[in-house]
Order: sequence, then structure tokens, then C-alpha cells
Amino acid sequence: MNVLTVVTHPRENSLTFKVSEHFIQGLKDAGHETEILDLYRSSFSPVLWEEDEPEWSADYQQYSSEVEMEMERMKRHDALAFVFPLWWWSMPAMLKGYIDRVWNWGFAYGPKKLDHQKVLWLSLAGAPVERFEKRQYDKMMMRYFNVGLADYCGIPNSQFELFYETINEQPGYMEEWLTRAYNLGLNYAK
Repeated sequence: MNVLTVVTHPRENSLTFKVSEHFIQGLKDAGHETEILDLYRSSFSPVLWEEDEPEWSADYQQYSSEVEMEMERMKRHDALAFVFPLWWWSMPAMLKGYIDRVWNWGFAYGPKKLDHQKVLWLSLAGAPVERFEKRQYDKMMMRYFNVGLADYCGIPNSQFELFYETINEQPGYMEEWLTRAYNLGLNYAK
């Protein structure tokens, strides 16, 4: 499989990048190809301006050159993976802007949907699992990513994975996260 791996974090020395490196190594060891898109270092603008707002009555949609370029990048891949920190029970604004602009009308939803076979949403949360389960945030996020985004845009296989307590590292946590990330890459096609 050819996987577009989108990594979103302002710091390159973050746990998010360490996790993404292990995930990518797992992909490669399983024989997959991957292209890495680092949203912060790519200079991608997350702000949706008028030229990228859908024209609902148009039969054909032409977007900005930046968005068209990202759409073409996505078309070169069979599958997708997103690695990002969880902020306010969702994705960072940089990634949300990427989804808003690139997963646009006529490309990802509406008359045409995405052709990707699979998407992995790999997110790192600072809080413990109990905080998510108490108010069912974990279920809400799973539904948002797997149904609200992936299914709505035609991706039949969506997996949301959350790593908990990534700020308060306990003994053995780092090894567990990195091994889990590697195995998610190694078993991506399963």
C-alpha cells in the first residue's frame, strides 16, 4: 500500500514525531511505501479563504493552487494516516484547516468521494483514560473521526487510536507507545 502520513505538531522534537517515526518504520518493515507530510514545516495555511469555499451550485469546482496541489498529493496514495496531539478533544487547528480546505466539496464529499482504502487517526492525549470515559469523550471522538469524517467521505476502513497520559510519562510508557505505534504501521493493512 502507498500511505500518505500527515504529521501535525509545532515541535519536531515532540513525542508526536517520535511516535510517527515508529509508525512509519512499521509501515516500511511491512513493505508499504509512505510519503510524509509535515503540516507545520510544509508552510500549509490552515485558513480557508473565499477561493477554497465551495460553490454549491457549480458543476465543477476549481480551488486555490495550494489546495489543488494537496488534492493531487492525496490522489497518489491508496491510504492515509494522521498523527497528531489531541487538543480540546479534537485535532489541532493546523490539521482541521487541512481537512477543511483539502477534503473539500467535489473531491472528498458531495458528487465525488475519496478513493482511499483506509485511514488511521493516531492521536496523543495528555489526560488519563478515566477522564475520557467519564464523559464519553472517547466514544464521541471515535464517532467523529470514523463516521463524521472517514465514512462521510467514502473511506470504508477507519481506525481511531488514542495514546493516553502522554504528558505524565510513567515508567514503561514510552516503550509501550513506540511499540504500539510501530505495530500500527506493521499491521496497517490488516
